Amino acid sequence: MRPLALRLVFFLAFALASLPGCGRDASPRSGTADLPPEAIATLERIQAGGPFLFRKDGTTFQNRERLLPPKPRGYYREYTVPTPGSRDRGARRLVTGGDPPVVFYYTEDHYRSFRRIETQP
Repeated sequence: MRPLALRLVFFLAFALASLPGCGRDASPRSGTADLPPEAIATLERIQAGGPFLFRKDGTTFQNRERLLPPKPRGYYREYTVPTPGSRDRGARRLVTGGDPPVVFYYTEDHYRSFRRIETQP
């Protein structure tokens, strides 16, 4: 594919994905009030530096789905949000960006969609 055509394809894909109701956009923002209590507890543990409940908490999140803004490897970290009744880690996660974290994202569907969380300083 020629460079101009390739750029046009990427532009159209981005434009369509950012239309309301289309694609899986990481930009919807919310406060912590609409998070499950387990997510709020996980946020508090992140902000306190631990202790964490799962071995994988704090490991690098790769952003393979490319739903979060592109950043260098190691920028994003993932943390498990426990799911009551689940026998494993479940599907819920908090993903932070920065060290110390400056952005927070919540997913309840194991990285298929993200919601940016506005936290209080």
